[in-house]
Amino acid sequence: MRRVAQFALPLAFALTLPLASAGSQVPGKPDVAKVTVGTYQADASHTLISWRVDHMGFNDYFGLFGDVTGTLTIDPAQLDQAKVSVRVPIAKVLTPSKGLTQNLLTPGPGAERAKFFGDKPADATFVSTKVTPGADGKSATIEGRLTMNGATRPVTLEAKFVGAGKNPLTRKETLGFHATTRIKRSLWGINGYVPLVGDEVGLEISAAFER
Repeated sequence: MRRVAQFALPLAFALTLPLASAGSQVPGKPDVAKVTVGTYQADASHTLISWRVDHMGFNDYFGLFGDVTGTLTIDPAQLDQAKVSVRVPIAKVLTPSKGLTQNLLTPGPGAERAKFFGDKPADATFVSTKVTPGADGKSATIEGRLTMNGATRPVTLEAKFVGAGKNPLTRKETLGFHATTRIKRSLWGINGYVPLVGDEVGLEISAAFER
């Protein structure tokens, strides 16, 4: 057993050396000059949308959407001409509770619409219609149309540029952004347990795009 340990420790150390070396210099920089003009694809593995809703006035509950796909077209010299279009697979919603996740995807009894999303929800989509750059050159207000549960409504995102650079693992140019917004789910026909479970939902988006 001692020999195994003596062998395993140096091996583990050796395996971490490439990762430590790769992480010694962060490739993404909050430098707009590093943004190349063009169209980028959403990095589905690293783009996440978290949602937060009041639970009976006691506390907040959280969930997550991933596997987001879509495109971003951007020119740092003409940010007001930027366009973003993404698709969110609602059926892949995640929560820490298996039972709650299943409840989110259960149709309401005798109802045409689900209590929340239903067992076969269509993907949600967001398509920008207007981008207003902030004075700092690293933020923007993004107006767009969110389609979900068969309804389309306007939504406004407050977005902030996080960083740009080349991913050392994929060798792809990558851009990162954070964004926030608040919506009323009832506007999209998602009325389950309102007002016991809050109507207003906070959304936080961490998005990566690459090409």
